[in-house]
Amino acid sequence: MEFDDNARLDASQVSDQRGRRGPGLAIGGGGLGIVGLVLALILGVNPADLTGGSGGTDSTVQTASDLADRCTTGADANRDLDCRMVGVANSVQAYWGQALEKYENAETVLFTGSTDTGCGAATADSGPFYCPSDDQVYLDLGFFDELRTKFGAQGGTFAQAYVIAHEYGHHVQDLLGKDCQGTATGASSCSVRLELQADCYAGVWANHAVDTGFVTALTKADVADGLDAAAAVGDDRIQSEFQGRVNSDSWTHGSSAQRQKWFTTGLRTGTPSRCDTFSGSI
Repeated sequence: MEFDDNARLDASQVSDQRGRRGPGLAIGGGGLGIVGLVLALILGVNPADLTGGSGGTDSTVQTASDLADRCTTGADANRDLDCRMVGVANSVQAYWGQALEKYENAETVLFTGSTDTGCGAATADSGPFYCPSDDQVYLDLGFFDELRTKFGAQGGTFAQAYVIAHEYGHHVQDLLGKDCQGTATGASSCSVRLELQADCYAGVWANHAVDTGFVTALTKADVADGLDAAAAVGDDRIQSEFQGRVNSDSWTHGSSAQRQKWFTTGLRTGTPSRCDTFSGSI
């Protein structure tokens, strides 16, 4: 995925808190949360049940890089991962800003180690997630390496964009009042339907990415990377890898095939209303 070299980036949509640390573990209102997801699948509980944590460690706050100085154009996004996160956030929010009348921008927070959030303390083990309490997306960029090295995804710039777009899909759900009551798990659970809808919303943005003016083109190879990343975080694939067996009763995010199906639905139609994962079978 290539950004328009001349596109103007708005770094104010991304906060760099790397070097700041907080205690415990939090899993927010939806996200990929690989390590937390693995734990939940093995223990047979909803990731939300793992929210919280106690204790803490003192740390020295390091001076974070100034994104506003380094990330000003699409050319910066093409050569720098930090700036790419800015470019993706800009593009995703540019789309939803015109597609959803009540849309309000959300901030992406980059952190390392651990950080405090409106959903409690979070660590890198949480994986990327959206916190509805403070309307922010949280991301340790090391997740992208783990997605490739530990979970077998091919990686690539669009795989990274898919992850961010998925989390902003949860922000859209929050603005629309879409949420799950309780902590039930299973192949047809509300949690799975919520996650699949976020995948579909990510696909909808991908359909319109070029229209936002930030992205120049979306290739077949880009789409393949996105589908590959979606498959890598399927509940069945993770269970098979870490447990050697699949138990759909503990699913919280959906199977690899389901995640690919709904991302493709959003990509093909480009229409948010086609992302109704709450009606009928999924």
